[in-house]
Amino acid sequence: MADVDPAKSVAPAKPAMPRAISRERMTLLFTVMLVTAAGNTAMQSVMPSIGTALQIDDVWISLAYSWSALLWVICAPFWAERSDRRGRKAMMALGLTGFIASFSLCGAMLWLGLSGYLTAFWALLLFAVARSLYGGFGSAAPPAVQAYVAARTPRSERTQALSLIASSFGLGTVIGPALAPLMVLPFVGLTGPFLIFSVIGILALVALRLRLPNDTPQYPARGKAYDAPYSGSPTSEVSGSDDEDEDEDAVEPHKLRWFETRLRPWVIAGLLGGHAQAMVLGISGFLVLDRLGLRDTPAEGAGPVGLVLMAGAIATLLAQWGLIPRFDLGPRAATLSGIAVAAFGVAFLGVADDLHSIALAYAIASLGFGLFRPGTTAGTSLAVTRAEQGQASGVTASVAGASFIYAPALGVWLYGHSDWLGFGLIVALCAIVFAYGWVSLQHDSALTKDRN
Repeated sequence: MADVDPAKSVAPAKPAMPRAISRERMTLLFTVMLVTAAGNTAMQSVMPSIGTALQIDDVWISLAYSWSALLWVICAPFWAERSDRRGRKAMMALGLTGFIASFSLCGAMLWLGLSGYLTAFWALLLFAVARSLYGGFGSAAPPAVQAYVAARTPRSERTQALSLIASSFGLGTVIGPALAPLMVLPFVGLTGPFLIFSVIGILALVALRLRLPNDTPQYPARGKAYDAPYSGSPTSEVSGSDDEDEDEDAVEPHKLRWFETRLRPWVIAGLLGGHAQAMVLGISGFLVLDRLGLRDTPAEGAGPVGLVLMAGAIATLLAQWGLIPRFDLGPRAATLSGIAVAAFGVAFLGVADDLHSIALAYAIASLGFGLFRPGTTAGTSLAVTRAEQGQASGVTASVAGASFIYAPALGVWLYGHSDWLGFGLIVALCAIVFAYGWVSLQHDSALTKDRN
């Protein structure tokens, strides 16, 4: 009998480690998130001024986003699950299409209201309807991008990879407020950012269609695919792209629920901290108008509001591009340190009374939330298997959307009655998240250990 070379003996194959996503693909994914983030923060820069010009109470401006946020919560998991079958690229394209349609119609409705063709009531109502297109269809893109990255990134590197994608929102929130005042143009006025970002969205959609390879069809059970019905046994993974990975765990993925044991701590932390962040975002624009005395000249408010939002965005980028990779923060460390810093920033914002102190306070709060949000996102991703990343990204997106159903309006309503009511509730939420997270969140050493 011939000798058997031990090096060539048959042994069970170990799952391949995920290969890095190419620079071109990462740029495309980054752009998809960047455009929507910049457009939305540009909108936030001008909406307080638009509401004041239309003589609409602040709380109604905040409530106009609620239906869209509710649709986001409902639709994001559906699109995330569908991306497992139709592919991530198709869902990214759908999300961008929803963004373009929503922004175009929102800008048109508000322009009709500001020009006197519609009453303030109908302008705001039709704006809310048009905004719902973003909640319903725009919610397809973020889960698809997150799942695309998570499925192609080793566990030990996933916090940084998802932080990079999250930082596209941070960069977008710098670009949006910076450009918004420059987009207030003759004829279109304060609605200029809506129309211009619709055009930018079309360009991003064309680039996505042309440059990102198709990854369809996909199977609901990611990591295990089946041959023809007569085969009788699962084969190795079938992939629609050249860099899909084998599942890291030999378990069949099941329908993920928000509060199942693996996800519960991250979902609760994300919900409570997300509500705190949403309240700060809701209050900030109106706070600038009030404390700088700009209620009588709303057109002048876009610049200062944009400056404050831009300061916060730069701080968010510092957290996601600087602090997380520099200190190699895991999900638990990023979540707890972030929510503590955010609480301090919000308390400072409650007493700030000039543009510089408001911008500084908002930047500190944003730095904290810039650490907190990638922490909970990565924690949710790492709590499940690679085969369940599509569903996990849907849970993450819907949790983020749930924070914006009523929290911004509640924050504005409380702020309208008393500064301390609004800011006190936000600080209390941050404190609860820190206490709960300290006890309940899994330690980073266990979460980030590669299982392949």
